[in-house]
Order: sequence, then C-alpha cells, then structure tokens
Amino acid sequence: MTEHFTYVLECADKTLYCGYTTDIDKRFATHNAGKGAKYTKRRLPVKLVAVVVFDNKIEAMQCEWWFKHKLIRQQKLLLIKNKEIKEKFTAYQKARENKKTSIKK
Repeated sequence: MTEHFTYVLECADKTLYCGYTTDIDKRFATHNAGKGAKYTKRRLPVKLVAVVVFDNKIEAMQCEWWFKHKLIRQQKLLLIKNKEIKEKFTAYQKARENKKTSIKK
C-alpha cells in the first residue's frame, strides 16, 4: 500500500511551506535543489519540520488544505512542536462530520 504524506518545511526566512507527496525523501531533496515549488525556490535551504502519514491521498491532501487555510501561524507552530498535526486534523474532520449530521436531522 502506498503511503501518502502531508509535510511541513521551514524555509530559510522562517516561513512555513506545507505540501503533499508519496515520496518524502525525494520531494525534500527536490525542494532543496531549487526544483520544488516556486515558493521554496527563493527561500532555500528548507528544513523538514513535520511529516504526517496517511493511508490515502484524499486525507493527506485535505490535511494539507486544512493546515494552509484554517490555521494561523502560531497554531501551526504549536502543532509542529507538539507533533499533533494528525490528531488535530482528525478532530477537525470529526467535528465537520458531526455538524453535517446534525444539520440533516
């Protein structure tokens, strides 16, 4: 079974970059070679600060979107520090599902 990863990089300017991949080592090397995302090309070198493993692409990409769009920087840093990205993302998903279920009733 293929593993799917949501990863977080810390750029040289201390900004964060979040992405998705199925090969974390290759993707990290690509970023540091200046051939990754436009955002990281001008902010080298980058450091891998968090990796979250998922069984499927959909969840990994949903986690990437959540991390990028639903959290402020301080929340992101705290989740990275406490290694709680997957735990908090899962709680976010469950809360959304519960909200959808209660609306249907």
